[in-house]
Amino acid sequence: MPFITSTSVRSTLCLASALLLASCGGSHHHAAPADSPWLDIHLLAFNDFHGHLESPGMQAVVPTHHGHTQKMAVGGMPWLAGTVQQLRQRYPLHAVVSAGDMVGSSPLLSSFFLDEPTIEAANAMQVDFAAVGNHEFDRGWQELLRLAQGGCETYTQRTPCQVNPRFAGAQFPILAANVSTEEGRSLLPATGLKTFEQNGQQVTVGFIGMTLKDTPKLVMESATRGLRFGDEAQTANALVPELLAQGADLIAVLLHEGGQTAVSPFEQGCEGLSGAIVPILDRLDPRISVVVSGHTHRTYVCDYASVNPDKPFLLTSAGAYGTQLTDIRLRWDPVLRQLHSRSARTLAIPADAQAAATPSPVVVEDTRAHPEVQTIVERYRSVIAQEAQKVVGRVLSPGNAPLSNQPAASGEIVLGNLIADAQLWAMQAPHLGGADIAFMHSGGIRAQLQPAPDGSVRFDQLYAIQPFGNTLVGMTLTGAQIKEALEDTYAVPLSSSGRRRVLSPNAAFHWRHDPHAPVGEQVRDMTLRGQPLDMNAPYRVVVSHFLAESGDRYAVFRQGTQRTQGPLDIDALEAYVRAHSPLAAPATDRIR
Repeated sequence: MPFITSTSVRSTLCLASALLLASCGGSHHHAAPADSPWLDIHLLAFNDFHGHLESPGMQAVVPTHHGHTQKMAVGGMPWLAGTVQQLRQRYPLHAVVSAGDMVGSSPLLSSFFLDEPTIEAANAMQVDFAAVGNHEFDRGWQELLRLAQGGCETYTQRTPCQVNPRFAGAQFPILAANVSTEEGRSLLPATGLKTFEQNGQQVTVGFIGMTLKDTPKLVMESATRGLRFGDEAQTANALVPELLAQGADLIAVLLHEGGQTAVSPFEQGCEGLSGAIVPILDRLDPRISVVVSGHTHRTYVCDYASVNPDKPFLLTSAGAYGTQLTDIRLRWDPVLRQLHSRSARTLAIPADAQAAATPSPVVVEDTRAHPEVQTIVERYRSVIAQEAQKVVGRVLSPGNAPLSNQPAASGEIVLGNLIADAQLWAMQAPHLGGADIAFMHSGGIRAQLQPAPDGSVRFDQLYAIQPFGNTLVGMTLTGAQIKEALEDTYAVPLSSSGRRRVLSPNAAFHWRHDPHAPVGEQVRDMTLRGQPLDMNAPYRVVVSHFLAESGDRYAVFRQGTQRTQGPLDIDALEAYVRAHSPLAAPATDRIR
């Protein structure tokens, strides 16, 4: 069933009238004929792009025209923009929208240049509106404003405008309806309007863009200092009457919060819908027509009226990394001045010309790479190529197996242990305060590491693991505070994926976890260099700036004293691998 249709104000399914869509199970969205009584508005939506200008190397299993399935390579900004370009030619009434995390946690090609290439490519793709997500705040709200407004002011340790000294910022509104200063001023616009006209008839769509209210818990404290993040449903509901008063006929919410379903990516339905977005949906104003969501990197097209008949809107999400696009059709009746029907389908974004030729109803025919976006990608690729491909050193693993960024049975991570060792080594100097213990959090390890057959690893591989550009922070904590931080690890319930956010320690620090003990008493037998940890003694601890500012909910690190600032995390990792090459992959035996 390639798309889902919801009809009229109460979302009655597929009436038998010939005036409606030909079928609820048709294979394509067709543009309304020029003499059609309807106005078909198409929202072309993506989310969680994360600066993936090039294909992430992923494959999708897509349906074919003959009822079978086929694998195809997906992703890449030139092909995402090329798909949008094809749809724009077919659909005269359209808007291109993003539901957050367009930038942040990006691959080297984008993040090395502070995500300026992604913004320039989005400009070329003619994005209409983009909501902020939590990752837009990774480098702080001042840097977010620079990306939105342009300029070359320096707010990070990386140099802005390295390639384009006249970086102009986003040429589309970045919406942050639920983000305000402590004085109540908006950080960025809350809403936007776009009016569509056909045959003398007009319809206006109002857009509300928001991030999840828990954004401050997901980034370092300084990144959102002085800002307030409001409740998502309360914010949207307050803006609905304002948009209607400004002339909006339909309202779409771009919300960087999401869920998951039990439905296959290119099928539709709400079966198994769960996640943080559900209680938000149940409180939203029913006059909202569609909610474009994100954050969970899942794919779904759900007629939410089948879950809650009082909330007749579409709920969509298009995976992540530019590998998918949601084509949402809002069919407007200009005579009755009301929404006649709404439908959506998930499209796969081909990674190259071969993938674009895949005979599938979810691949837009005649798609080609967008030439202007391709030029932007190639320009930045040529600048970064020499830096990216240089060999840093050799890392040896049993059977040349990849070093995983997934937890072992103990909860620690091979790469987390390696990074903790590197960060401890980088902060040993007396002027940095020295270091006894280092911790690496699981959420900051963004890729695995696959050495070449001879063990060599390149800079771009290390950068993919740690793309955030966090500085290292040394601090003094007591043994009791260290234990509190570790207890915090086990106090948080397992995620939906079954993962626990365990801190990976350096080689000289060990502890035992007792999962059967009461919460707050599960960490036992902590030793440093073979000696029991003294609860009253001071120790020098190294963490990323993210953790030091209580990121990932480790509030105890904010209590650290005698702070010193070290190098960038990626610089520490690169230097450590280079200095210790050939380096044996660490074992996961530090937590028992």
